[in-house]
Amino acid sequence: MASEQDVRARLQRAGQEHLLRFWAELAPEPRAALLEELALLEPEALREHCWRAAEACARPHGPPPDLAVRLRPLPPQRVGRASRSDPETRRRWEEEGFRQISLNKVAVLLLAGGQGTRLGVTYPKGMYRVGLPSRKTLYQLQAERIRRVEQLASERHGTRCTVPWYVMTSEFTLGPTAEFFREHNFFHLDPANVVMFEQRLLPAVTFDGKVILERKDKVAMAPDGNGGLYCALEDHKILEDMERRGVEFVHVYCVDNILVRLADPVFIGFCVLQGADCGAKVVEKAYPEEPVGVVCQVDGVPQVVEYSEISPETAQLRASDGSLLYNAGNICNHFFTRGFLKAVTREFEPLLKPHVAVKKVPYVDEEGNLVKPLKPNGIKMEKFVFDVFRFAKNFVAFEVLREEEFSPLKNAEPADRDSPRTSRRALLTQHYWWALRAGAHFLDAHGAWLPELPGLPPNGDPPAICEISPLVSYSGEGLEVYLQGREFQSPLILDEDQARELQPQES
Repeated sequence: MASEQDVRARLQRAGQEHLLRFWAELAPEPRAALLEELALLEPEALREHCWRAAEACARPHGPPPDLAVRLRPLPPQRVGRASRSDPETRRRWEEEGFRQISLNKVAVLLLAGGQGTRLGVTYPKGMYRVGLPSRKTLYQLQAERIRRVEQLASERHGTRCTVPWYVMTSEFTLGPTAEFFREHNFFHLDPANVVMFEQRLLPAVTFDGKVILERKDKVAMAPDGNGGLYCALEDHKILEDMERRGVEFVHVYCVDNILVRLADPVFIGFCVLQGADCGAKVVEKAYPEEPVGVVCQVDGVPQVVEYSEISPETAQLRASDGSLLYNAGNICNHFFTRGFLKAVTREFEPLLKPHVAVKKVPYVDEEGNLVKPLKPNGIKMEKFVFDVFRFAKNFVAFEVLREEEFSPLKNAEPADRDSPRTSRRALLTQHYWWALRAGAHFLDAHGAWLPELPGLPPNGDPPAICEISPLVSYSGEGLEVYLQGREFQSPLILDEDQARELQPQES
């Protein structure tokens, strides 16, 4: 272990000597822990990190003055649309996706390094229950979708296949996530096919470029953003693991979307048949000012432009058909070839520029008292997973319907948007419509059929509660055999056991 003298000299070179200001007050064990943490911070890199953070924070915010003239929507030939394509084209995409899955060439990669601070919990978001009748967590829903898509691909192609699940965690989420998976027997997935790894941490910095102490013996550290994926892939030899398994295509997604379709064969097939090395699922923006990044082109190069960087005038622009010109909302749902990820980790990652996130960071003051600030006081530097789009040789976007594939969980109740209530409603509404399309009829308390409304009111709950296990249906397929012509009282919870009971008996 590095000595106190060595660490002091390194901190002096970085201009961060204040991190040892409580040294004399610390007992031997906290001293050792602090030295171990500080010894990992390379002086030149630390100095550069702190300078970049303060400099970036001091820059004027808002749209770059010349962005509007450099901005263009993606060319139509680079965009596929799930809902606007003819059935034969969609069938071809899906079949190609299932073929690649059956050949063990597809993996999914979960971005799960962030904490559930905005959600008001101290554990990883994937462990959260939004209040479904089944009480399933986000992690369980996702694991079951993997199992179902493996089953569908195996049945179609008469072969046993595996979709490995790579889970990027952080120091804050690895332990609880690993323990949660063990407690739940990996949701009946083979543990050998669930690979967890950690992203790096970076020190939080004050507005004047000083690293923050969160305790007398500990630096305030934060994950380096979901764009920390690329360093983490290299640090933990994940691409080598994928190569050993024969994986060629990787579906990357964020933990908090309750409707996410893991290893979506339609998306995978579209990207493969387009010859894409990089792709992004998008949803149509709900309104011009919606706070989502826009997938578009800047200087002819694909990238995501954050909503705060687009002027109100540009956001309001309309295409000839009346739709928003810049309407491809980013939902952190991406396709990459393993070859592209290899090129990023080896060549392009150093070119990624960190983004500034101004946060409330707990700290110790000059007297050593713990302070929980009421307003932002620090800078966390993050890289974004989509920052690599500009390096793609053949980038594509794939538009899906929001109500079918996107309902993020970000805010605690009673928030109007992206809350447990809105996530729960999105899933139950989707399953209600699946059941109706499969021929089910729901009854009210008096045994009369509930009316099948042509649509639900905005933010309205479905007339009946219906939850369908991902182990029974991945995206609404195959439900007729259980539901067609049958009547159900609410709630209907269609799990594997219930499906077996409803399965028509062969004569």
